[in-house]
Amino acid sequence: MAVRTHREGRVCVVTLDDGKRNALPPSTLRALGEALDVAERDALAVVLTGREGVLSAGFDLKVMRGKPADALTMLRLGFGMTARLLSYPFPVVVACPGHAYAMGLFLALSADFRYGVPGPYTLCANEVAIGLPLPRVAAEVMRLRLTPSAFQRAAVLSEGFDPEQAVAAGLLDALAPADTLVETAVAKAKELLQLDAAAHRETKLRVRHDTLVRIRRGLPLDLKDAVVMGARAAWKARK
Repeated sequence: MAVRTHREGRVCVVTLDDGKRNALPPSTLRALGEALDVAERDALAVVLTGREGVLSAGFDLKVMRGKPADALTMLRLGFGMTARLLSYPFPVVVACPGHAYAMGLFLALSADFRYGVPGPYTLCANEVAIGLPLPRVAAEVMRLRLTPSAFQRAAVLSEGFDPEQAVAAGLLDALAPADTLVETAVAKAKELLQLDAAAHRETKLRVRHDTLVRIRRGLPLDLKDAVVMGARAAWKARK
């Protein structure tokens, strides 16, 4: 299974592991949503992590190049997951074990606290580099987290950041040794659970209100853009 869960006290550890680069097809995004449903029902904090060396490489390109309806479903689920994580009523901690690209990075940026590991890893919103305008939803998540200068470089120039640079830019909050990464993230989640739950939930929604509004407004526009770009690509392929 690409999504596995286990509990450590009041913390649900969600692991993405497809044995490869942790692409995010609709099935994986649905499974992630179901894991969050269960965790929220049981009032659990969440630690989201990946497999050794990678959190996620982003959307599944095979799906993106396949049936338009499947691609749109994937985009809708992925972009919607940013709002879901940003508004999750209990603490969310990401334990990023390596590379995080595009939608994988946007998931990480939607958490309350983000750990990375030292090493030759890159965090990057690579849309512009591969010929795609950065989605509005992604821009809002990045704007919330990054320093102004890093936001411009990451969004407009597709600049990649190594772990130390990522901490300075706001992509990550701290680094932890790879062999204790998840353990450290779980300890942080348990620490955050000591906050007043109602105050944490209300303040999270209050300080992220504008970002969440812009994400929900931008999502249908991003889907419309995807339809237009898909139609243009199909037209060019027929010529």
